[in-house]
Amino acid sequence: MTARVGVVTFPGSLDDGDAARAVRIAGAEPVRLWHGDAELNGVDAVVLPGGFSYGDYLRCGAIARFAPVMGKIVDAARGGLPVLGVCNGFQILCEAHLLPGALTRNQHLHFRNRDQVLRVESTGTAWTNAFQADQEILIPVKNGEGCYVADTATLDELEGEGRVVARYVGGNPNGSQRDIAAITNPAGNVVGIMPHPEHAVEALTGPSLDGLGFFTSVLKHLVGTPA
Repeated sequence: MTARVGVVTFPGSLDDGDAARAVRIAGAEPVRLWHGDAELNGVDAVVLPGGFSYGDYLRCGAIARFAPVMGKIVDAARGGLPVLGVCNGFQILCEAHLLPGALTRNQHLHFRNRDQVLRVESTGTAWTNAFQADQEILIPVKNGEGCYVADTATLDELEGEGRVVARYVGGNPNGSQRDIAAITNPAGNVVGIMPHPEHAVEALTGPSLDGLGFFTSVLKHLVGTPA
């Protein structure tokens, strides 16, 4: 049976179409979810895409966390539903307290849009099990508020528990503490990543096909997850 992966659209979402395409290329059925939906329509996983939800008013993701659909996603994620937050989606996951820390203005105060090398450090998550430990991948980064910050105790906890999913290699594009590009929750079903794997799934448009592994990973995870 084909897995159904929900892709949420908020007012101001930019990359929801790309995320849905990546889901389809990986072999799953993308299910479009609207920010005002009160149900998740039986999806097996969810992607929160990049963009500028609600115009990034207050703080990036601060309003989106109160969207009706997010109430359902938070409850489902705490019950084990795989959730991937990309860029603005990562910001939303932090605002919703599914992930610790926050994403702030890039230290150099400039928007960065470039292809970026990452090192995958955790392959034990629902979204990274298709990679090898310490594998280096190339995917685009594009953000103005992508600097990951947290207090020292939280950073040490993430390091100690192996919850840093990926780090920037060959230059940090936004000043994120400890070069952190992606993190996970303790259960490994929720992952937030600042670069954009959905933009690296086709040879025609991406700098590589490396992003596809995030989407094939969740399909492997779902096959191994009891119904």
